[in-house]
Amino acid sequence: MPVLMVATYDESGKVNVMNAAWGQICDEDKIILFIGEGKKTWLNIKASKAFTVALADEAHMDAADYFGIASGNKIDDKFERTGYHAVRSGKVNAPVIEEFPVAMECELLEFLHTDYVDGIVGRIVNVKAEESVLSDNGKIDPAKLHAIMFDTFQSGYYSTGEKVGKAWNAGAALMKK
Repeated sequence: MPVLMVATYDESGKVNVMNAAWGQICDEDKIILFIGEGKKTWLNIKASKAFTVALADEAHMDAADYFGIASGNKIDDKFERTGYHAVRSGKVNAPVIEEFPVAMECELLEFLHTDYVDGIVGRIVNVKAEESVLSDNGKIDPAKLHAIMFDTFQSGYYSTGEKVGKAWNAGAALMKK
């Protein structure tokens, strides 16, 4: 699963970042995060109606892991302890963490609540990416990004890298049967 860094402001403008391994882009311009009600991030999104989502990368794995094990409800200076830097998004009322090379700026669409799952759906209104992670065509290159993924089976982080196939093409021969 991708390791997502969800950044928000609280009601006083204080930065909070959460590691959320349970989330994904679910349409061209939408993202869903499975964050339980009452988490600091959930409360901040409820108040601000906005958030950013950065893709954690191998170079920043230690801080990304820390953002997952430290609770913003319990540690008041959680973000400050990392020494990381945040700038205000130009598109939404949320911080962009400068150290992560890719960030999606999102506005809240809705909270989902069922007997089995809680989710936050946002619209991606802008994507920021450092030039160092872009391919020649100007798109994010996973081989350059080295995004980390969380493996729930072994409790490990793994880095993206080599391309092993082309989407919407690797299975095309089976369409002819």
